[in-house]
Amino acid sequence: MPIKNSFAERLPEIAGWRRHLHENPEILFEVHKTAAFVEERLRAFGCDEVVTGLGRTGVVGVIKGKTDTKGAVIGLRADMDALPIHEETGLPYASKTPGAMHACGHDGHTAMLLGAAQYLCDTRQFNGMVVVIFQPAEEGGGGGREMCADGLMDRFGIQEVYGMHNWPGVPMGTFAIRAGSFFASTDQFKIVIKGRGGHAAKPHDTVDPIVMSAQIVTALQTIASRNVDPVDQVVVSVTSIESSSTAFNVIPQHVTIKGTVRAMTKETRKFAEERLTALARTTALAFGGEAEVNYFHGYPVMVNHPEQTEFAAHVATKVSGGCAEAPMIMGGEDFAYMLEERPGAYILVGNGDTAMVHHPEYNFNDEVIPAGSSWWVGLAEERMPIEQA
Repeated sequence: MPIKNSFAERLPEIAGWRRHLHENPEILFEVHKTAAFVEERLRAFGCDEVVTGLGRTGVVGVIKGKTDTKGAVIGLRADMDALPIHEETGLPYASKTPGAMHACGHDGHTAMLLGAAQYLCDTRQFNGMVVVIFQPAEEGGGGGREMCADGLMDRFGIQEVYGMHNWPGVPMGTFAIRAGSFFASTDQFKIVIKGRGGHAAKPHDTVDPIVMSAQIVTALQTIASRNVDPVDQVVVSVTSIESSSTAFNVIPQHVTIKGTVRAMTKETRKFAEERLTALARTTALAFGGEAEVNYFHGYPVMVNHPEQTEFAAHVATKVSGGCAEAPMIMGGEDFAYMLEERPGAYILVGNGDTAMVHHPEYNFNDEVIPAGSSWWVGLAEERMPIEQA
């Protein structure tokens, strides 16, 4: 099952959808025009059922195969939302919305799954049911969590679920995947350090939160370097330090530290939270101050299931001639919520030598579309084959 010829023939049409979406990016759950665009096409393709408003603004299409005697149901998911970034590509189809840009390729993901949905509606060469899932708010909003909370899996009887993301730096149209932990958990923290302010000429009369914050920032680096087994991945990043003073000669009352914690296992994630809290509080206490720790849980670790990963790689190999072993990625992905609900797998498809995702000069490579759409179709046809007489 190499790349389907029809996708190469229909590339201008599908790329046209992608470029329309690129010109009109929408952020988080506010993907109303994008969702309407998707809904219109799913209905035109002849989906057996189209549901809107799932997970606020998600869209789901149901495609039945020639027979459904096995009762098999697989879900195929693409994300629809853009990022709050000002585009700097200079492309003729660049974003028309100031401060919003498809800088992660979700326009391409949506277009590839629409292309696959059209093909599956036309051919129906599978025995079961395909549920195509178009999700809002992957970029920090937890749209996958919201769709699951709205009953996505049970409502449509989904038994397995698959996702895909383009990846710059991987050869165009090739694939990479790994079983087990793949994308990291993404938590955030805010530490408010409370001291006693005063004049910079009389530091002995203060409890200096600036000094405490410096010690805490240094101490937090020991979570990865001295507390967690070196073979376990964890990243603690302090990304902001702000004080309540703007004057040169005033020691402030408060300092606020913000940052992120990323881990590759539930156990390491939990330990990092506990250790961060203890280090901040006890370090501040040692200097006579106080640290108030606010810890915010983000996306969980995204874990590919072994059997489904092997199958996804098998289909990818048929499409492109091979499937590489992907590295662990410390970025987050809210497809993790769907993989907590059902077995499945997430794969990377190469975007070629382009700017990295989340960069203002990034652009999805339209030449990837035939490979990506073929992989989606291959999942359905190989997982739910029509029995030969």
